[in-house]
Amino acid sequence: MKKVNVTLGSMNAVKDFNAIVSKYACDIDLVSGRYVVDAKSIMGIYSLDLSQPIEVQIHCDDCDDLVAELKSYIA
Repeated sequence: MKKVNVTLGSMNAVKDFNAIVSKYACDIDLVSGRYVVDAKSIMGIYSLDLSQPIEVQIHCDDCDDLVAELKSYIA
C-alpha cells in the first residue's frame, strides 16, 4: 500500500482526480480525519472537507503510473 497526500481545491480538480483514479483496477481510498471513502466515488469525495489535504491510500503493489498521473494534485 502506498500513501500520498493530495489537495483538491476546486470542482474541476475533483472531477479530474476522479477520472484518473477510475481508470485503475486497484482499490483507492481517501482518508480525511476519521472518514474513509472510495476515491472512485465522486459523491464520496464531495462529502470530505476539501479545504484540507486528503490522504490517498492506494491498495496495490505497482502504482507508480497512478502516482505519476496524480503528481499535480500531490500536496
